[in-house]
Amino acid sequence: MRKRVVVTGLGCVSPLGNNVKETWEALLAGKSGAAPITAFDASSHKTKFAAEVKGFDGVELFGVREARKMDRFTQFATAASLEALEQSGLTIDDSNRDRVGILIGSGIGGVITTIEQYDTMKDRGPDRVSPFLIPMMISDSAAGNLAIRTGARGPNMSLATACASGTNALGEATEMIRRGAADAMIAGASEAAIHALTMAGMNVMTALSTRNEDPQRASRPFDKNRDGFLMGEGSAILILESLESAQARGAKILCEFTGYGTSDDAFHISAPAENGAGAAISMQLALQSGGFEPKDIHYINAHGTSTQLNDKSETAAIKTVFGEQAYKVAVSSTKSMTGHLLGASGALEGVISALTIINQMVPPTINYETPDPVCDLDYVPNQPRKMDVGNVMSNSFGFGGHNATLILSRYQ
Repeated sequence: MRKRVVVTGLGCVSPLGNNVKETWEALLAGKSGAAPITAFDASSHKTKFAAEVKGFDGVELFGVREARKMDRFTQFATAASLEALEQSGLTIDDSNRDRVGILIGSGIGGVITTIEQYDTMKDRGPDRVSPFLIPMMISDSAAGNLAIRTGARGPNMSLATACASGTNALGEATEMIRRGAADAMIAGASEAAIHALTMAGMNVMTALSTRNEDPQRASRPFDKNRDGFLMGEGSAILILESLESAQARGAKILCEFTGYGTSDDAFHISAPAENGAGAAISMQLALQSGGFEPKDIHYINAHGTSTQLNDKSETAAIKTVFGEQAYKVAVSSTKSMTGHLLGASGALEGVISALTIINQMVPPTINYETPDPVCDLDYVPNQPRKMDVGNVMSNSFGFGGHNATLILSRYQ
């Protein structure tokens, strides 16, 4: 029999709040994290707004000496991890440190540090580049820094599958526990890529909304008039444990990790397969891994980016997997409020999925005004919904054709 894996802690830093409580309250209130960009002068960009993390001070949290050694994405991951560990009550010491692992995904890693230090080299010469450049820019620096801070000596790695990174990180961390490689995993993802260069790159791909006159209504997943996604940043972390480990220490169990599937479209480097074939495989595998039928899923936290292609293909994939049941399951995209955190999006949506089960409340898809005949499911428009939620599916899809799906369930 497979080991049962449960969730005992949640943490996040998001465009809606610098902790789980603030983020959840903003989601239920239907608030958007979108605002004019403050990280750089965006006046010459096609998109002049983003969903930035607000009021986050790495120096205040970690001190000047430590903060200057960490890229923003590592700072986010560390803050979210410490919140999740505090809620879980998991103490890492000599008795268990070799059995606690860390897996923190990131689609891009320390891109801001990389670009800033390149500018320093160009302007001031190679000898003026920071000695911390390499450890700050590499994608595994969040996981490595956290191990040093907590003393966890179990499996430790990063994972990059573009915008599926967070969901893959949670799924693969769960598999590590199931095969006995660890008793507990600090797992999730982090991203901090709101920079002039990355925004320009997304704009020339026509991936971003250009609704500059009304940023808070820009992200409108599944709406007929959607015109691109809202760039976000942040981190989310879950503490995953074997059921035996959580019970042995008397931990409060928040929910159970019951399903995981992953696949690839093998179609296009940045566009999803039109019929959602690869996404459907991922969802089917997640159902099979947990022994579920489509009727068992009560809510789907959609990838729902607010691009024309993604929302169309994801809707098609849900119909393929769920059949007529697709019209009976609640589906919403919380990216309408958080924006798209790239590699961290799936981890944040994992936290949101857990909160949906804990609170028996489904967050809405905001800015849903004009139905799209091609996207005709129940997208929980504009208002949260109180309902019985036992099993939640969460989808993430990324450039490269990566697909990942997880299922969280009420613990019984």
